[in-house]
Amino acid sequence: MVNLAHFPLAGILTVREMLSIVNISKSFGGRELLAEATLQVNRGERIGLVGPNGAGKSTLINMILRREEPDKGEITLDRRCSLGYLPQETAPVGDESVIEIAINLHPELVSTRRAVQNDNWHELPSHGDHLDPHSKYAELGGFEYEARAKQILSGLGFRESDFDRPARELSGGWAMRAHLGRLLVQEPDLLLLDEPTNHLDLHSLLWFQSHLQSYPGAILMVSHDREFLNSLIDSIVELRFGRLDRYRGNYDQYVIQREANEANLLAAYKNQQREIDRLMLFVDRFRAKNTKAAQAQSKLKQIERMDKVEAPIDSTATIGFSFPQPRRSGQRVITLKDIRFAYGQNVVYEGMEFEVERAQRIVLVGPNGAGKSTLLKLMGGVLTPAAGERELGHNVKYGYYSQNRIEMLRMDRTVLEEALDTEQRVTEQFVRTLLGCFLFSGDDVNKPVRVLSGGEKSRLALVKILIDPPNFLLMDEPTTHLDMASIEALITALKQFEGTLVFISHDVYFIKQLANEVVHVEGGRLRKFAGDYTYYVEKTGWGTATSFNTTGPAAPPKKEKPAGPTKEEKRLQAEEKQLRSRARTEQKKVVEGIEKKIADFETRQAEIHAVMQNAEIYSKNDSAVELNRELKEIAWKLEQLHQKWEKEAMKLESLAV
Repeated sequence: MVNLAHFPLAGILTVREMLSIVNISKSFGGRELLAEATLQVNRGERIGLVGPNGAGKSTLINMILRREEPDKGEITLDRRCSLGYLPQETAPVGDESVIEIAINLHPELVSTRRAVQNDNWHELPSHGDHLDPHSKYAELGGFEYEARAKQILSGLGFRESDFDRPARELSGGWAMRAHLGRLLVQEPDLLLLDEPTNHLDLHSLLWFQSHLQSYPGAILMVSHDREFLNSLIDSIVELRFGRLDRYRGNYDQYVIQREANEANLLAAYKNQQREIDRLMLFVDRFRAKNTKAAQAQSKLKQIERMDKVEAPIDSTATIGFSFPQPRRSGQRVITLKDIRFAYGQNVVYEGMEFEVERAQRIVLVGPNGAGKSTLLKLMGGVLTPAAGERELGHNVKYGYYSQNRIEMLRMDRTVLEEALDTEQRVTEQFVRTLLGCFLFSGDDVNKPVRVLSGGEKSRLALVKILIDPPNFLLMDEPTTHLDMASIEALITALKQFEGTLVFISHDVYFIKQLANEVVHVEGGRLRKFAGDYTYYVEKTGWGTATSFNTTGPAAPPKKEKPAGPTKEEKRLQAEEKQLRSRARTEQKKVVEGIEKKIADFETRQAEIHAVMQNAEIYSKNDSAVELNRELKEIAWKLEQLHQKWEKEAMKLESLAV
């Protein structure tokens, strides 16, 4: 975390320039990360820094921060401008409270605030003035900073009761939010952000996004959140092959421009190669002939003088997998009935009802602390309700993924050994390819699991789920620590997934690609929206610019009266919907009746197998024969019931309201 007041800046640039990077080069271990790279950042610009993992983005940031020096070239920061930096991971905390971190913009602010709170003049450092604590705090702008800090911290998800809480009690993610709050209170001229959305939930991310849209300074950010970049930046700088290439527009426009550039580069490369082949054909034919040797030599020199076009590397290629598919579950996947759950005195749910059906892809949204992760854990059996029932449907196998799910990993194994530990029959090559997709390439697969970072362990846990997926998948923030290529690969995998998915994510692009239903969680209540995320936003206005008003409560969005159907059309539509709903209810009873019969026969089947493990049964006349006959009859009935269940379940799906 940068101390803004003491950050060493150098040089006076033009009125417009803030940061100038000129012909810098940097190598590590013989590998050239930057080769005569150049970039200029001007006042008010919004730049997204992108590039493949390991391209050198972190190295470039460290050189801007003077933590590393370039091998060649020059980086100049205008000393008239303030710089604020938010790192990707670590945020040191001491004895400060959350609010003290957020207002720590001047050496005396925190000590003066404490003196104000304690009404203790003697706690203030002596500077020859004789102001009382309140006057001193006012002179330093403390009251204005504090009001602004509380507003910003609330937007980032802190409750009022958190403001004076010691920061050392916070998790790393919440400490990062407090430091982010300090940067937003300070409003430096140049804001340098490294994956700022990693530790935010969807609600706080959308607030942060809305806040940055009116930010007065320049922004240079590294982010793998496509929607976040699209909403904020006006140019993309791509770090690839040691170069810094700038593209005007947002991320989607950058992708279009880069694909066009790649196509042009490929055409230029092919044309040049054809010309080289033509010249070399002449050289090979005539270099041995005295009369043509001079001409052949001239052709060789012509080839040498050419400004060679490098063969483009296709970075747009996607990884295609045929992922193992889970067995089909019953239509009703899980039912939560009259659930009560509390953390101590904090009641999260009271009488909560929730049901998930096969093939639904539900995203849980809502403000921080509303109970989204708790709901996911209740469904996954990680938490046990104080009251109520949790019922899994027929043939349901569930899997729960969270950012803390590292207990499923064996620390003494290598990455490859851990990934291969699955009941699913897969080849080592398939597993290696999948690991590469999630940033484990080359010798990385031979690393011991114990040396992996938290993010790497999370990605490995994700790989294990994708290799042998359950038919009911519960995922809490699965895109954290993934780059854009890996996020796209995960989206591809989950689009192929034939089971049921319930997830939480702060990545709007990820949500839009996958969710077909939205459940808003707030105040212990669940509100379902039978449509995708765009439909949900249209219906509620939640997450739009109008829903984030930093000066007070948001006004409800104005709704224009649409030209809808007539009363008669509405009546007919309602009758049709009612008939379909009634038919669906009846058909659901049929399917659940079959599922109950299957469960009863499977229970009896297990009982017979248990009895036949006892050798004494075979000495009792015809007992073993009778049991074998019953087993065969049960197997035949189960086969008939499964066929009938498939047929009736398909009918139920066709009656979706």
